[in-house]
Amino acid sequence: MNDRMLTASELVAAYATGELSPIEATQNALQAIEDRDGECNAYCLVDADGALEQAKASEVRWRDGNPIGWLDGVPSSIKDMFLTQGWPTVRGSKSIDPDQPWDVDSPVAARMREAGLVLLGKTTTPEIAWKGVTDSPLRGITRNPADPSKTAGGSSGGSAAAVAAGMGELSVGTDGGGSVRIPASFCGIVGLKPTHGRIPLFPASPFGPLSHAGPMARSVDDTALLLDVLSLPDHRDPAALAPPVASFREAVRRDVRGLIAAFSPTLGYVDVDPEIAAVVAAAVRALGDAGLHIEETDPGFADPKPAFDILWSSGAAKLLDSFPPGSEERTDPGLRKVWELGRTWSASDYLDATAERAALGILMGEFHTRYDVLITPTVPIAAFEAGHDVPPGSGLSEWPEWTPFTYPFNMTQQPAISVPAGHTSAGLPVGLQIVGPRHSDDLVLAVAKLLEEVRPWAPA
Repeated sequence: MNDRMLTASELVAAYATGELSPIEATQNALQAIEDRDGECNAYCLVDADGALEQAKASEVRWRDGNPIGWLDGVPSSIKDMFLTQGWPTVRGSKSIDPDQPWDVDSPVAARMREAGLVLLGKTTTPEIAWKGVTDSPLRGITRNPADPSKTAGGSSGGSAAAVAAGMGELSVGTDGGGSVRIPASFCGIVGLKPTHGRIPLFPASPFGPLSHAGPMARSVDDTALLLDVLSLPDHRDPAALAPPVASFREAVRRDVRGLIAAFSPTLGYVDVDPEIAAVVAAAVRALGDAGLHIEETDPGFADPKPAFDILWSSGAAKLLDSFPPGSEERTDPGLRKVWELGRTWSASDYLDATAERAALGILMGEFHTRYDVLITPTVPIAAFEAGHDVPPGSGLSEWPEWTPFTYPFNMTQQPAISVPAGHTSAGLPVGLQIVGPRHSDDLVLAVAKLLEEVRPWAPA
């Protein structure tokens, strides 16, 4: 069997029958890294020996009929923002010394190990995950497997590129303004930002209420399986939610036909590339034909970017102020501007932005008393030339200007998932975003599964 591009669910089914072993799957993933990562630059660290040791242990468990769980032995990666015991976590920065003890696992890394996943290595991130593309002075440019001249998106672009290129079936990214969903859309995979607190985080993110972790995979089923693993409790996050009462693995089977979905092509203020708009509209029509009741309407809020900018830049400045002297000269020039901006805000400014964030959450809560989910494009454009923070020639100056569909739902802390909806005439993936009320991660997964069934994704 060629398992290079099998899903995690298909891999474990093959493990159960003996058709494949975790060692073979891990060897294939490592071969894919050797074949493709020179072009993509998805990984900043690969531990082949360690991965094979984990795979051997998993193979014994499967042979003895005692796998740890539904993802035991699946080759996976983790973004270089999560503490991972034995591996440096330098977050794409030249200012973090890799030569120090790394003896703590973040909750994400700990849960992945406990579930028997094979950790291949760590994926690239822009410095402190600050922007919507993935490049840094330390690690260089991460490119899109669909077209290496294009960006993979960010800030979890390394994770998205790895999964899309078959360099591991699963990955975990972070999302403070779209950083899981943007690269998922650009690379043609599934990326979920769950309800805030659904996945415990440690240490606490300086981006605070905006910051989420999220599973990334090539199918909705795999995304749900990984969320089951990552949602388990960890006492180190005082803001974490209670453990889920039911499995997300089962939730994807929920029948959502008859539910009411609001389709907002522009949120009322976004300019969307016509080709992207057409692909998303066709996918929405397919959902309607499958039994979802679609109403085209906007949620009714103005662009919250000014408040987001205050929250985002304040968090960045707080983190960067803790860096050693001389760090400003080593920092990504764009991030340095954010650092300087964040230092200008007062406590009153921050509290005003927090109040706007709360008001937006209340508005969306009321909206979801009438609509079960909200559907939008994930990103209003296709992947653009790699090595740029904004599309060349666009006249834009900041990454949030081209990601207006994602960051509002970090502010509201709602679950939001990007699912492949099709591709452009040039073969670039296009993502559709499904947003649900807080705590409805099961619902957005179920609607995403319906889309996956009625619009099966295959790269152009």
